[in-house]
Parts: sequence; structure tokens; C-alpha cells
Amino acid sequence: MPLTDTAIKNAKPGAKTQKLFDANGLYLEVSPTGGKWWRLKYRMAGKEKRLSLGTYPETSLKLARERRDAARALIAEGSDPSEDRKATKAKQIAAANDSFEAIAREWWKNWSTTRTPKHADQVMRRMEVDIFPEIGALPVGKIKAPMLLAMAKKVEARGANDLARRAYQVAGQVLRYAVGHGFIDHNPAASVRPGDVLKPKMERNLARLDPREVPELLCKIDAYDGHARTRMAMQLMALTFVRTSELICARWDEFDLDAKQWRIPAERMKMKTPHIVPLSRQAVQVLEALKLLGNGGFLFPGERDHEKPMSNNTILYALYRMGYHSRMTGHGFRGVASTLLHELGHRHDLIEIQLAHQERNKVSAAYNHAKYVQQRAEMMQAWADHLDALKAGGKVLPFKAA
Repeated sequence: MPLTDTAIKNAKPGAKTQKLFDANGLYLEVSPTGGKWWRLKYRMAGKEKRLSLGTYPETSLKLARERRDAARALIAEGSDPSEDRKATKAKQIAAANDSFEAIAREWWKNWSTTRTPKHADQVMRRMEVDIFPEIGALPVGKIKAPMLLAMAKKVEARGANDLARRAYQVAGQVLRYAVGHGFIDHNPAASVRPGDVLKPKMERNLARLDPREVPELLCKIDAYDGHARTRMAMQLMALTFVRTSELICARWDEFDLDAKQWRIPAERMKMKTPHIVPLSRQAVQVLEALKLLGNGGFLFPGERDHEKPMSNNTILYALYRMGYHSRMTGHGFRGVASTLLHELGHRHDLIEIQLAHQERNKVSAAYNHAKYVQQRAEMMQAWADHLDALKAGGKVLPFKAA
């Protein structure tokens, strides 16, 4: 007698597994713990087999019968429903492993090993926000150039021109990886260059002062009444004109004050090349004063967590307090130094090396980070002396917090 919904609901677990039969091989298996599973008993090539059709009540009696009938139709055609299910699942797994997102994550694992954690996280975040929602689920073999363009155009539509280009370029890198590993034969991103179809990059001019305003800035820095470490960070920024991230993440073991050198390891540099910063007499004096505040790992530890460096906004906000909002940034010290050093007649190549402006298409891979150290040391001392002269000739204005 076929099963009914009432009979199924009233079925109670016993000491052993019970089987409640419906018709045409379908039955409900009730376990001692109360679980209820739909099974189909059938024969294939002379062997008795079982096929799971779901659990009750998620799979109703009506749905279980529909699944039974579909399975029996396969059997009638000579196909084993169990093997058919395995083949379908294998295709789904293959499709998932073949998806753009799956391959992109494999590419990222390989690519990120030579990047800083911050940079690698930014790229993954961009993929998760801009790329995966559009093409992540697609098999790489199905992706065409217009799909990549549509993805990038969607990013561009919100005014993020630079991010649109980066998204297109990152997608192209992933697809090159897919070509190299045999997933596809051709990279569709190679057919269209971003510059052909996307808006130009947004040029960003980082705020920096006119050189004539530098004396006043230097005097205000010396008079800064905020945290002493912040004042010294700005002083070192002016004296060394390194990138903000290179300064705030500096560790004491990078410094040799006797040799008057700061050696920044490659992994902390934008161009992934070791960099030597010759230290002027004035820079050494700031560093010696900084040591008196505590000699932990970082020169500029975070205010709350000394195991992390200070925020990269600390210097920026200090400049805001001194009245330089939208007029000067930490990066602006580099532009000011470049302008004034050229005006003072220093060699262009020495200035570029000291700024760590390694032009990859012009400088050989054998670039020597210790090149012209003595000449650069003389230039850095002349630079520090020039800043002292500017301060001596500049009008000292009392600093007032904004």
C-alpha cells in the first residue's frame, strides 16, 4: 500500500532502522535517532543498488516520487542514476575550479608572495568588489573581451577611472595565468588595451607648498606642540624626503648612526629595491633625540599598540593642525625637495636615486642601490644645511592649534 503524508508524520523511531515502502522501489528509511531518508531500490546490470533521494520533511512525498520517476526513466534508457549523479557533480566541481574566481584566487596566491601584505590585500579586495560579482562565476573559457570591458565600464561609471583600468589589467593577469596553466588557449584581455576603450587616468597632483613657503613650514614644524614623535617625524621627513610609509614603518635595526646611514630593505620599498638614505648631521641629531623617548622596534610606534607603527595619517593631520589642509601632505616633502635641489644645482641623477625613482624601463636590473653613496651623502648634508639657512632667514611664527 503506498505511503501517505499522515503515515510518514506518525512514523516513530524504533530500536532498529525501519523501512516504510511506497511503490516502484521508493521507500522511507527511519533511523533510531529519528532521521528520515528517501531511498530508491533498483537493479542495474543484475546488481541491486540504492539511490538517495533526499530527507524528509525537506523532500516531501510528492517530490520524492518525482525524483523516483526521473531516476527510473534513466534506468529504462540504460543509464545508472547513481553514475549520472556522480558525473553531474564532477562537472559542477570542474566548473567551479574552472571559474574565473577560482583561478584568480590561485593566481593571487602565487602573485602575492612577492608583494607587501597591504598591496596584496588591496588587489584581492578590488577583485572581490569589482571583478568577481561580474565575471567571477563564469568559466574562464567563456569569458570574452566585451565582458571584461563591461566589468571595467561599470567601475568607470562611478568615476573611478584609475580603478577601472586596474581591474581590467588584473583580470588580464589572471587570464594570462589561465593560459599558462592550460585552462584556455587565448587571453581575451590581450585583444583590447585599456587605453583603447576606457577613459584616461585621473591625474593626481599631491598637494605641496610653493618653495617660497618652506621657511614658514619648517619653523612651524619646530614649534609644533603636539606629540614629540610626530614633530620629529615631520623633521625627518623634511631632512630625508622618503615616502611616508617608509618613514613611519622604519625600525631601529635599519639605522647605523655611526656610519650615518639608513638602509631600508627591499620589501619596504615601492620598487622592491634596497635603498640607502645618507643621514645628515641634523638627521642624526633628531634620531638621537628620538631614542630618548624609548627604544622599541619601531621609531614611530602606534599610540595605542606599540607593536604597530603610527598611522599614515598622523603626519597629514599634524600638517592640517598647522594650517596646511589641502596645501601640503607627507608626500609633498618629496616634491619640494626635488624642486629645491634642482634649483640649487645638484645633479639630476643623484636626486632621482635619492628619491628612489627607479624608472624600470630605463634602469637595468643590476641597478646598484649603493650607487654614488658618497656624493649623495654630500648632497644630503648640503640639503640639511640649506633647510637650516631657510629657517634662520624665515620669519618664526607662533604655532596655534586649529
